[in-house]
Amino acid sequence: MEFQNLGYLLVLLVLLAAALVIISKLTLDLLFELKYMLPAIIFTTAILAMINTRLAELQILLYNPNFLTGKSLLHFPVEEWLFLPVVSLLSFAAYIFAKTRLTSFEKPNVFVILSLVLLLLSGAITWFSRQKLYPFSIFMLLTIYFGYTIFRNRFKNHLTSFYLGFAIAVIPFFILKATLFTLPAIIPDTNFMLGISLMNMPVEEFAYFFLLLLINTTIYEYLRERRLF
Repeated sequence: MEFQNLGYLLVLLVLLAAALVIISKLTLDLLFELKYMLPAIIFTTAILAMINTRLAELQILLYNPNFLTGKSLLHFPVEEWLFLPVVSLLSFAAYIFAKTRLTSFEKPNVFVILSLVLLLLSGAITWFSRQKLYPFSIFMLLTIYFGYTIFRNRFKNHLTSFYLGFAIAVIPFFILKATLFTLPAIIPDTNFMLGISLMNMPVEEFAYFFLLLLINTTIYEYLRERRLF
């Protein structure tokens, strides 16, 4: 096994360590926060992994063995299994930073309006991409979950932190994903996508990350506020 095969895995391990360090610096009790983060991460990983494995089975997303260790679980590279919880923790670090350090910028009503606009946009993309499996599956799930979140109206007080956290975390996410698509460690079949990319990364990945952060933070706040365990 060459060093190149370990590249993806090593990057994920570095990001994991960085996320844990950042969260520990931002909170007084790391274990207390992780107690509510981990159920959210497990649920998010399970949902998005089902989509990813299906896309891999249909060869809509191919994974280049030259950049992988060759280990797999349920016919899916271990690096991709690790990617979801690592990126979830990284996004949590950005969310908690926004929640604890950017408290002066609180605009819940503005972000409710933005959310409604994005919900309509997501619904429209779902309809117009119904013949393309990758964007359809991501935007359909995003539309359903985002609509439930908005109209249930229990996440309004956290919307500012969510959007600021997304704006921060999407930068390292984009750098990582754009690198993986450029190498290419991940090879997409553009026939099943919108056909729009930024530095070789399909734009669907931004919606994917938005959904990942949304599911994580809504579950985390629900559990944390109610102290269910």
